[in-house]
Amino acid sequence: MRVALDCGLNLIDTSPIRPDRIPNGVDMVCIRELTGGIYFGQPKTTTTLENGEEQAIDTMVYKTSEIERIAQVAIDTAKARGNRVCSVDKANVLETSVLWRKVVTAYFAKHAPEIELSHMYVDNAAMQFLLRPTQFDVVLCENLFGDILSDAAAMLTGSIGMLPSASLDQEGRGMYEPCHGSAPDIAGQGKANPLATILSVAMMLRYTLGSAEAAQTIEDSVSAVLDQGLRTPDIFSDGTTLVNTTQMGEAVLAAVLAA
Repeated sequence: MRVALDCGLNLIDTSPIRPDRIPNGVDMVCIRELTGGIYFGQPKTTTTLENGEEQAIDTMVYKTSEIERIAQVAIDTAKARGNRVCSVDKANVLETSVLWRKVVTAYFAKHAPEIELSHMYVDNAAMQFLLRPTQFDVVLCENLFGDILSDAAAMLTGSIGMLPSASLDQEGRGMYEPCHGSAPDIAGQGKANPLATILSVAMMLRYTLGSAEAAQTIEDSVSAVLDQGLRTPDIFSDGTTLVNTTQMGEAVLAAVLAA
């Protein structure tokens, strides 16, 4: 499961989205299935044809049980939020998506009829993330689509350096990390944004350790520091204060200790 949370108003000037499209900020969660789909399907091969051309094959595979498992995660998440789920697929062209939509629809009808379930093609979802992101609350995706859309959601804040994530098993145990990579091109320069890593700790407290109060303290501290106008280079804009990685981390720590 991949979870992405975008927070809003204190980064509204950093977001590439016009402020009038996100007047109250954006708060969404992307639920991404992580163990199936095209990344793991077989066959996965590269061969040379008789005419010398190379041909590569990736296979997208989903089973009913895999879809039901992640659908339950979306239900549990939605019940703790706004009782709304948008399931993303490409059911007009992909057989796996036809099955995905069928299984998700039936599972929600049986296990959570009170939750408002909608479906959206992935290309339209990508467009809607930019056009009207506030319509989304919980977004349910298969592996490939979730990989792409969660990074798109990160940029609603202006930087992927703001995006925490969790890869969880069915018991809520897992690995927490920022969505961004290691960025070796800026290593040792103090430019990296530590907030995604810090917010990943908050997610760990909330989703695995059941410490919602501690998680909220961290999230509130991050918001407080951003409200003070502190910015690392990736989210810096005129009128804010440029700080390095260490200074941003120390500011959040001070806010946590003061809470």
